[in-house]
Amino acid sequence: MSATAAAHERTDRSARIPEVDALRGFALLGILLVNALMMAGPYGPGGAVDPDATTLDRTVEGVVQALVVGKFYLMFSFLFGYSFTLQQDSAARDGASAVPRMLRRSLGLLVLGFLHAVLLYTGDILMTYALLGLVLIAARNCSPGAALRAARIVYGCASAFLLLLGLGSLFMSDAEAAELNELSAEAAALVADYRGDPASVVRANLGQLPDTLPAVLLMGGFVLAAFLTGLYCGKRRLLADTGQYAARMRRICVLGVALGLPGSLFMALAAGGALGPRWSLLGSVVGTVTAPALTAAYVCGMLLFMKTARGERTAVLLAPAGRMALTNYLSQSLVMALVFTAYGLALYDRLGAAVVVLGALVLYGAQLALSKHLMARYRYGPVEWLLRAVTLARLPRSRDERRTAVAS
Repeated sequence: MSATAAAHERTDRSARIPEVDALRGFALLGILLVNALMMAGPYGPGGAVDPDATTLDRTVEGVVQALVVGKFYLMFSFLFGYSFTLQQDSAARDGASAVPRMLRRSLGLLVLGFLHAVLLYTGDILMTYALLGLVLIAARNCSPGAALRAARIVYGCASAFLLLLGLGSLFMSDAEAAELNELSAEAAALVADYRGDPASVVRANLGQLPDTLPAVLLMGGFVLAAFLTGLYCGKRRLLADTGQYAARMRRICVLGVALGLPGSLFMALAAGGALGPRWSLLGSVVGTVTAPALTAAYVCGMLLFMKTARGERTAVLLAPAGRMALTNYLSQSLVMALVFTAYGLALYDRLGAAVVVLGALVLYGAQLALSKHLMARYRYGPVEWLLRAVTLARLPRSRDERRTAVAS
């Protein structure tokens, strides 16, 4: 039997691919670092520069801006598209129609995302996934080549639009750009709301939801392109047996770093104010457009690393967190809301970036340990179990526990 045929047979027997779980667990770290800085105060990555930040805080935020911002949500998006094909296989094995299942799953993600945005963190990604996931449902029967061509077209159009928008900002005067980048008077009210009481936290989140819509629309093209790329890879089963693609993945790593890292460094310098106010928007745009290259390098680099002895041990550590990624994603926001808002300690705008990142790393370590404990005893995380019940339109029975469900 050929390696490809063996990979297909393994995939047919079990929709759970350890490398996918480990990648998802790795992506959780990047998502946490960015969201922690965003939830900690009004001076988040890519936003206004905090005039009171220490050199250490500026350095830490610059590193996160360059190496993390914009990369890991694309990794999640790619894995979401890849996992869609595994969910199709699961429905086929059960003799069920995939479309009703996927529609119910999208509805479940939409509800979870709305509650997440209103109660915990307005930077929710689940609602975007739920809505753009409808495109995956519509494209479920397309050929792998068609999915890849569509991904390229969507990425090209989104990139061209953003680059034109960013270049236009260079025609502003420094004074106009500085005024645009300054925190508005609403920021003081936001600080007061997040330090007030639980009702004021919810009110602040609701008030910010309309402001997040433009960002969602701008980033939606890149999420969709990542979805379609994942769909292409899933249809080709490229992650089922990565050993035969090692040479290609090494080339992607080199090319991805060469294209993505300069753009990310430019974004970090512009966001930190080193290039002047007029360059802030263009820097953000360039970083966004080049982020997929660095994301691809991260994905391929991790897959290659997991083929080594140390990488195998790392994958074993990361995979349980990836199996319950949705639970971990939401619990990250819950913990940070308890730390930064009036739900708990109300430390909003009171901690520097270095302390916030250190705390996020501690939280991530705790999630790895807890996930290992839970996944040794249960098939699903609690939110994954709930979403699976919605997807199946019934409570998962014991026979479902022996099957594999793919977490979002």
